[in-house]
Amino acid sequence: MNQADGATFTGNASNLAFSIVHAARLIEERMEGALGAVGLSVAKHTALTKLQEAGEPLTLSDLADRLSCVRSNITQLVDRLESDGLVRRVADPSDRRSIRAELTDFGTERQVAGAAEITRVQQEVIEKLGGADLNAIEAALSSFE
Repeated sequence: MNQADGATFTGNASNLAFSIVHAARLIEERMEGALGAVGLSVAKHTALTKLQEAGEPLTLSDLADRLSCVRSNITQLVDRLESDGLVRRVADPSDRRSIRAELTDFGTERQVAGAAEITRVQQEVIEKLGGADLNAIEAALSSFE
């Protein structure tokens, strides 16, 4: 038995990190597949969600900050979202040099559909974990941030 900070683990500690990484990759693949079924990727869905949560068009800089990525990546992502009809670029009423990204009705529809797929995958993960203490797992994994 291995003990650290009062936690007991009876399995092979050297394999635990690899099991977590493997599971994370499989979950990511399931999320990408589920979102792909509604025409999205994780990156696209996350951007749409940030726009939906804001409740108003965001400057590309604001969107980049909320997604923790650089401006050049946001420009490319918004280009793809715009070409898919999910967002449109609109003028910033307070600064005519600035452009904002705004969800289209189709973008809102896809964001909602994507959120339902994410919830479905999350439920599958919870079911796989069975009777595990999900709060403890989340707290432990969050400590790596």
